[in-house]
Amino acid sequence: MNPEAALKKAWDLLGESNPLKRLSVRFLSHEYLVDLDTRSIVNPSTGASAEDGLGLLILHYLARRASGLPPQTGAWLSLSELSVATGFDNAFKKQAIAVLVDKYGCDPQGIYRVLERAPGRKLVQADAAIVVEVFEGVPALIELWTADDEFGPDANLLFDRNVTGIFCSEDIIVLAEAVARNL
Repeated sequence: MNPEAALKKAWDLLGESNPLKRLSVRFLSHEYLVDLDTRSIVNPSTGASAEDGLGLLILHYLARRASGLPPQTGAWLSLSELSVATGFDNAFKKQAIAVLVDKYGCDPQGIYRVLERAPGRKLVQADAAIVVEVFEGVPALIELWTADDEFGPDANLLFDRNVTGIFCSEDIIVLAEAVARNL
């Protein structure tokens, strides 16, 4: 499905599942206002519209939220598990893991600065790790490792397994990319 058709379908679905005409949603540290009449998704602090991929995720999330989000499981879904099964492994590594390694590979502790602006918590695992709330009820675990004599820096990004009850596989890969870019 082309992006315009996917967005139209998502707007229609949200309109059917939600009686409100204006909604607010937080993605990481950014607030977005969703207007069903004008079909716009805007960050009020910057005035910028959400880019299409993030906009589609916001619409899918809000439609699912309207019918109730599945409870968090406390078990983590490895995106490599999901992406190998769906053929998105290379895209996931390039668009999400490589972005995290580029940003934090030389300074894994730098990931903790994310917690100054986005809800989450620090974990004691890997060389640095946090759990951050991507959308309300959708946590992500980011793990980082520094380079050593044998391996270069590395990262991992996992979601609570409830994410599969909120988003389809393709959306989860796009979500991982959006999280990596926005941390």
